[in-house]
Amino acid sequence: MDNKNGGQGSAMPSWNAWAAAAKNKPAHAVGQSSGLTEAQLSARRQQQTVTDLARKKLLEAYKTTQEKEYKEPTKASPAPRVTSQDWQKYHSAWQNYYQKYYGEYYGKAAREYVAREKMKMERDQLERERKEKQAAYTPPTMPMVIEDSEEAQHDIRAKIRRKAEERASKIRRSRHFIPIIIGGIILLLGVCFQYNQVIASHIVAYMSPGNSEVSEITAIDPTLSIKTHEKPYLMIPKLNIEVPVIFGVKNDVNSMNVAMDNGVANFAVPGASAKPGEIGNFVISGHSAGNIYQQSNYKFIFSGLTRMKDGDLIYMDYKGVRYTYKVTGTKTVKPTDVASLRKIAKDNEGKPMITLITCVPLGTSRERLLVYGEQITPSYDNAATPDPEEDKTDNGNTEMPANHDSPLEGFWKWLTGQS
Repeated sequence: MDNKNGGQGSAMPSWNAWAAAAKNKPAHAVGQSSGLTEAQLSARRQQQTVTDLARKKLLEAYKTTQEKEYKEPTKASPAPRVTSQDWQKYHSAWQNYYQKYYGEYYGKAAREYVAREKMKMERDQLERERKEKQAAYTPPTMPMVIEDSEEAQHDIRAKIRRKAEERASKIRRSRHFIPIIIGGIILLLGVCFQYNQVIASHIVAYMSPGNSEVSEITAIDPTLSIKTHEKPYLMIPKLNIEVPVIFGVKNDVNSMNVAMDNGVANFAVPGASAKPGEIGNFVISGHSAGNIYQQSNYKFIFSGLTRMKDGDLIYMDYKGVRYTYKVTGTKTVKPTDVASLRKIAKDNEGKPMITLITCVPLGTSRERLLVYGEQITPSYDNAATPDPEEDKTDNGNTEMPANHDSPLEGFWKWLTGQS
């Protein structure tokens, strides 16, 4: 009986001793591993506290049950013994308490810990970004008060001298290009001045061929009775040309140039000295280009003559009669080929013809363009022939009229006494 009591008695003290050991376990013994942070140590202490609390509640519950069931052993009622089923029951009860208190608490503690760490990481990130911005920020430099000392003045003078030397060096290097630039500008201006006739004539040829005050000329029906010009006038509707014709001009170059500055001029040579309406070749010469400094409204009058084609109409008002010519051909000849004018009359023998002369290529005097046509109205059945005396007139000219000399050509002629 004593053994039974001793067995029962020895079981109870052992549980009490275990509970006392768990209760008296110091909390600071938890988490004494080196290297743990304060947050981890706090979590370990809380874990130990919860574990101790769960064990304490479990032991108290088990002790209360045992005390209620325990009775003083007698012969009729011996002391109860702790069986394996009782231990299993105790173990299940302890596991339930552990899951209820320990798992729930540390799940919450773990979530709070993760949240605190995340918040701490965010704070650390913000702090790093702030420090990076602060390190990258360069505050505006404030003017410093330089002490009035010999060393400070020397530094300032050295800095000014260094900047002056650098600037002077750049200027000296750039001066090498100044003569080249000036020479290039002078050369460009010289080329433009020398070839201004070429440039201007090509522009005027397709913009305002006549360069006169007449705004519009329409094709004229030769069958209508139209009031003619009182003075001799040449009209080419296709080129918008209406220009006075000057007769009685000597056919040397200077005389023709003076006349062509005021319109177009009759260029009469033996074998091609007919007047409008007469059998033979009536020849008119005009400029295709002139220098920009020349004061003449007719220096580009024939610049568009290169556009004339067979069938185009030419009108000539002369002594109250309007003569209409139809272009029958064009050709380019040398300036000295005056015989080509006679050949036109010979090839069209018995017909009143007109021939227009101008210089080509535009802006030069290298060749002459001849545009010739046949009179279609009025009828020339009873047309007269040139005066034999006038047809014999020859001023000794062996070259057709030309454009004015270019600036270099004029300067050379002046220098050599040719003008």
